[in-house]
Amino acid sequence: MRLERKSVKQIGVAVAILSLVAAGALAVRAADPEPGYWVATDAGVNEGDLRAAIDPLFDGDEDVGETRALIVMHRGEIVAERYAPGFGPDTKLLGWSVGKSVTAVLVGLMVADGRLALDSPVPVAAWSQPGDPRGRITLRQLLAMTSGLDHVEDEEPLAKADTVRMLFTDGAQDMSAFAEAKPLAHAPGSRFSYSTGSTMILADLMARMLTNSADPDVRRQAMQTFIDGRLKGPAKLKSLTAEYDAAGTMAGGSFVHMTARDYARFGELLRNHGRGPNGHQIVPEKWIDFMRTPSRRNPAFGAHLWLNRDSEESPLMPGDAPESLFGCVGHGGQYILVSPGQALTVVRIGQSPKKGQRDALKKGLGKLMRLFPA
Repeated sequence: MRLERKSVKQIGVAVAILSLVAAGALAVRAADPEPGYWVATDAGVNEGDLRAAIDPLFDGDEDVGETRALIVMHRGEIVAERYAPGFGPDTKLLGWSVGKSVTAVLVGLMVADGRLALDSPVPVAAWSQPGDPRGRITLRQLLAMTSGLDHVEDEEPLAKADTVRMLFTDGAQDMSAFAEAKPLAHAPGSRFSYSTGSTMILADLMARMLTNSADPDVRRQAMQTFIDGRLKGPAKLKSLTAEYDAAGTMAGGSFVHMTARDYARFGELLRNHGRGPNGHQIVPEKWIDFMRTPSRRNPAFGAHLWLNRDSEESPLMPGDAPESLFGCVGHGGQYILVSPGQALTVVRIGQSPKKGQRDALKKGLGKLMRLFPA
């Protein structure tokens, strides 16, 4: 799928960005307008208690924003599933930064193939001049968000933030080139700084490992073939859909879509150490362990994966859920929460643009997860 946003120029950049972020305009809505709601009678917890934890996430007294889809999987089976009106099991939903974790899994497959190495400087042409300090940046540092590149993820006004510029305005035609052109703000490896630009550099790197061609169609096809053959097919993620920019680079930092059920299957892939629905090893177990290992500069972040550890920058729920919990987290309250000790995976997709809404959402999700024994 190409990234076509002609309407941005027609209605004005700022309005388009705010509309997209607030309304989740990229969701493909289900034809059936009626909400779906199902809870298993043998979920391992009381059905009434489970419904009592789910209902406030859709229509409770406390404002959590708009929940569009919620799935609870326990011991590999869906035990609860609910959708808002206009959404359903076949609705492809935008996960925003959940796509970063998908990108990291794809990077792991390339490392396993010997195409990439964790602690070698990444081959980026813009950094190849003798003496360029960016030439020391490694794959591990990009995955841990410690590249040191001067990328501003959030800024006011919104239209000036590097991420918005890269995704929607002057960097949108070639997102990785925009990210790779940034100078260093800090020495590589010295400081954690969350950056969608780092993920776009990884996406460009993968495309270049698959083809020497600069033709956007060739790059796009090479990457899509790799995704289909190594992840989408084996992991049964039938709805997995990545967007690409005009240069043919996968927009893995923000624009990956799946149904709620496939997001849950992806969470189960991580919970099961890289094994798919049939028990086959799809992603090396050591790579999943690496993703789940705290990075040096932020104990709440692994390799493009959030960990439930105390940190000023944790979007999870340290203290309110097991420390072993980890999650894929996207802008506005997108969550794949995985608790290995509880054999539990919870998916929430929706819109919670305000901090207070996200705080209430995390409180509600924590209450739901505590119903299940450790």
